[in-house]
Amino acid sequence: MPLDLSLPAPLAPERPKTLSRHGERRSDPYYWLRERDDPATLAYLQAENDYANAALAPLAPLAESLYHEMLGRIEETDQSVPWRLGAWLYYSRTEAGRQYPLLCRRPAAGGAETVLLDLNAMARGKAFFSVEHFEPSPDGRLLAFSIDSRGDRRYQLRVKDLDSGKLLPLRRNRITSVAWALDNRTLFFTSEDPTTKRSDQLWRHRLGDETDCLLRQETDERFELEVHLSRSQRYLFVDSNSLTSSETRFLPADRPNGRWRLLARRRAEVEYEVDHHGEHFYLRINDQGRNFRLVAVPIANPAREHWQEVVPHRPDVVLEGFDCFRDYRVLYEREAGLPHFTITELASGDSHRIEIELESYSAYGDVNPEWNTRQFRFGIESLTRPDTLYEYDMASRERQVLKTRPVKGDFDPSRYVCRRMEVRAADGTAIPVSLAYRHDALAHGPAPLWLDGYGAYGIANDVYFASTRLSLLDRGVIYAVAHIRGGGDLGPSWHDAGKMAAKINSFTDFIAVAQALVDSGHTAPDRLLIEGGSAGGLLVAGVGNMRPDLFAVVLCEVPFVDVLTTMQDPLLPLTVGEYEEWGNPRLAEQYGWMRAYSPYDNIKAQDYPAMLVRAGLHDSQVMYWEAAKYVARLRRLKTDQQPLLLLTEMEAGHGGRSGRYDRLHDTALDYAFALTQLGVER
Repeated sequence: MPLDLSLPAPLAPERPKTLSRHGERRSDPYYWLRERDDPATLAYLQAENDYANAALAPLAPLAESLYHEMLGRIEETDQSVPWRLGAWLYYSRTEAGRQYPLLCRRPAAGGAETVLLDLNAMARGKAFFSVEHFEPSPDGRLLAFSIDSRGDRRYQLRVKDLDSGKLLPLRRNRITSVAWALDNRTLFFTSEDPTTKRSDQLWRHRLGDETDCLLRQETDERFELEVHLSRSQRYLFVDSNSLTSSETRFLPADRPNGRWRLLARRRAEVEYEVDHHGEHFYLRINDQGRNFRLVAVPIANPAREHWQEVVPHRPDVVLEGFDCFRDYRVLYEREAGLPHFTITELASGDSHRIEIELESYSAYGDVNPEWNTRQFRFGIESLTRPDTLYEYDMASRERQVLKTRPVKGDFDPSRYVCRRMEVRAADGTAIPVSLAYRHDALAHGPAPLWLDGYGAYGIANDVYFASTRLSLLDRGVIYAVAHIRGGGDLGPSWHDAGKMAAKINSFTDFIAVAQALVDSGHTAPDRLLIEGGSAGGLLVAGVGNMRPDLFAVVLCEVPFVDVLTTMQDPLLPLTVGEYEEWGNPRLAEQYGWMRAYSPYDNIKAQDYPAMLVRAGLHDSQVMYWEAAKYVARLRRLKTDQQPLLLLTEMEAGHGGRSGRYDRLHDTALDYAFALTQLGVER
């Protein structure tokens, strides 16, 4: 069914602004869209919304059908597996017809449920609502939590007395992390700068006091602070991290007024994270190689000459993280792009790996807050297998399924293929690709294909299960994930090969994957959709400029597309800290790197694929104007008649709408647009 494109598309007024750097003069006719308070800005965004909604109106029956189809697979009344902390079991549950979960607990020894936070009641009258931090006090009598009611991730700290059910008067804004001292009265929290949103201050607050004590101000604009309590509950840590360097200070958790001590001073290109066990701190650190090693540091004398290596750096295995328990240690490792867990019994030193017998999957540690336990919880999922939570006995090596996400209806994973293939990039590098499809998807030639990508910050674009995606697979669509350089899919060196001067590899890798899927007969250019959000939006917008002939549809969500201008504004959130990811445009060479791929600056007078672009007015990570400017310039320059739609959520931010039913409606609309543009309408 066709879109209704009978209305004239909005054209944003041009108000040229000249931007000069390194001898280049760029004219930016839509720079003015940064002015949120300019009535013309909101008028333009609303005009784009009206145009998009009118264009998409014929898809309403399909979108509604998809919504009910996807809703029919979800267990609307459900409960998470409880996790134990002290004398309590904590969990969340949902009720049919209600947008938000209820956060609850019950006594571990048995007893009635207490609803700690009913997000539905808290969200009443608000277009957006989320709870971020959730920290019970060590004695379980108080709960520190934070809320966001705009979508801009400016969290407000609150404390609830769980005995009386009443909120304390305490309110602190722009909170980024929070941790309790063992006296159950002292809170440590970090807060962000109101302009740049950099987490730069550490505070101490004693309940009942009117004022807080500022303990630390991080002055280096590349670094951000975060405070947390060790699993042993013996030490508090405040980490100061940039994208390439780390520094941690520690404090005995029973001495909240004590002096924070430095563990290991920051060094260029050296990152570490810390946990506590016995008389030692343990550091995951990359001082001897990009894949990290594990060292033991005596608490009494943490000088570097006293460090002892526990797990050496290995060229083929990435140490991604670790957990210390009283009697065991768990290593989170990645080998050949796939994650796994290695368990060590501390008394004997015996180690073993938890076996995972799947070709393509993701695995993650679940909530494991208890110190004195032999039970380790982890989850496994794939593109076609719902996430399953296991409890693993680290002594007996037996595992028990605690819960598999329910999928209602006639879902049968044996109907689908889930596999991994490799594609050669232009320089010969092998790029992994994960694929999922019905067994019969290729029975009639090239199939419609949805290709997902990200490729930034060293974040692994691991596969995951989504019951909504079955609405694509059951209509013959192949779903693929490109594990391109710039992400962490194959470890830190994979990230290094797709950032800074090497960032162009992310784009060429993605193009190589798309071309290989066409050449192998999986799909064809007129049946190929690409999708990415945030830095993934940068990716798909960039390749849309470079190879528009290769793709039929682009779904671009909260995209980072105005790279060159954004990275020249140090007052914007994230900018200075991300010089270590993208480069600093004040330096001529690094300006050149970004100039080569910045999507907004490389739009050409050429044909483009059909596009649906999404933004959030309150987005504090990628500002709404990036998507707005990008679409405005595309409208002026592109030479085709393909649909170009911009939807700006006026009451949300980077993550979109907060209610689960609202999000499902948005997914259904995206799918309706995608299927229609790919010629799949049933």
